[in-house]
Amino acid sequence: MLSPAAYGMLGALPTHGVGSRSDLPLPFGALVTSALAALLISFLAVGLLWREPRLRSSQGLVLPGVLASVLDSRWLRRVAQTLSIALTLWTLVALLAGPDSARNPVPHVVYVWLWVGLGFASMLLGPVWRVINPLRLLHTGLLRLARVSPDVAVFRYRAGWWPAALGLGVFTWVELVATENTSLPFLRLLILGYLLVSVLGAGLFGRAWFDRADPFEAWSSLLGALAPLGRRDDRRWVLRTPLHGINELRGERGLVATVAVMLGSTAYDGFSANLSWATFVQTAAVPAWMLKTATMLGFFAAVAVTLWLASAASMMLSGKGIRDSFYFASDFAPSLIPIAGGYVVAHYWSLFVYQAPVGLALLSDPLGTGADLLGTAGITPDDTLVQATLVATIQAVSIVVGHLLAVLAAHERAVSVLDRRSAIVGQIPLMFIMLAYTFAGLTILFAP
Repeated sequence: MLSPAAYGMLGALPTHGVGSRSDLPLPFGALVTSALAALLISFLAVGLLWREPRLRSSQGLVLPGVLASVLDSRWLRRVAQTLSIALTLWTLVALLAGPDSARNPVPHVVYVWLWVGLGFASMLLGPVWRVINPLRLLHTGLLRLARVSPDVAVFRYRAGWWPAALGLGVFTWVELVATENTSLPFLRLLILGYLLVSVLGAGLFGRAWFDRADPFEAWSSLLGALAPLGRRDDRRWVLRTPLHGINELRGERGLVATVAVMLGSTAYDGFSANLSWATFVQTAAVPAWMLKTATMLGFFAAVAVTLWLASAASMMLSGKGIRDSFYFASDFAPSLIPIAGGYVVAHYWSLFVYQAPVGLALLSDPLGTGADLLGTAGITPDDTLVQATLVATIQAVSIVVGHLLAVLAAHERAVSVLDRRSAIVGQIPLMFIMLAYTFAGLTILFAP
């Protein structure tokens, strides 16, 4: 079981990320120059050498039959779903009857496992939440018991990704702005609200609600497009590049807003950890929660507006009407997902590898009685993977790689939807906003 000293360490640990730019093994100026040069070179290379669409759903390295059979097996899904339901029920016990203190595992399950862990798992394995979402399983199970199709709905779902964007925005506000967000009364209200909205949405719109409106399924699905595991158009399991998954996404209503929240939330998270900003918030005449909320919304808006402005400029350079820029922005929004994924790794690596074991230790005693029901109470964090230089390197590499993938994804989409000349010229504004995202992301991470 964690000692009192260990609990003290948890309170002192920075919430997201470790270190500052002084931890970086390269001078900050050299790092930024290298990152921007890499993006410029990649843009020039694909512009000169990659003139036709190259990513197809039939591509990929086919997995061996035995491994593919395991992935398709019903027992694997049942085991994963059973573990998900068991963890949900166990967490509800801690939520309803556990102590309102640092010994309660619920904050770790919600903010570390569900949010960060789900993002990491999705980028590695694909949209896993679609398989193990306990609310989707409950909805499907109840309808099957009633001998009703899971697709039955009172209304046809037409809202696209907008509810997911709103849900992700609310969760970001809860995590980064709300006070007392780890207290049990707050978490009970939060989880009850989420349950009620999900039940009402599924009741009115069927399981289509989970496909697009559920914020955690949206988070998992969009980041899951980066996973090396995927299916070809003949449904065979393959290993593929992250670009193939991104290329399968198409512009839909609310997708720009959802991607803007995904990218803006992690950017604001890093920005809010800056000491200068924290000092300003504490000394400002405006209430802290109001200032933080307005700034967070500003980050969301900045991503959406810059993407639209770049799309409008692309349309003008391509000789098309500016009215097409909204459709163009939606079609290119998936290209920003690699950037969002890079930011997730950069901002949350140290949080997850250090705090996830803590959550596992706390889960062994959901009632706070000192018991060790799961035999995991003795697990303690290992600081090997949160050394300053290692973390700084992971942060820098993940952001740069994410941006390089975004440039390639944008180029593939451009040569797919525009003619050859327009595809090259029309990418220039998009390249500039990606360069701006690179510089901003690195500045936020390594600024003193």
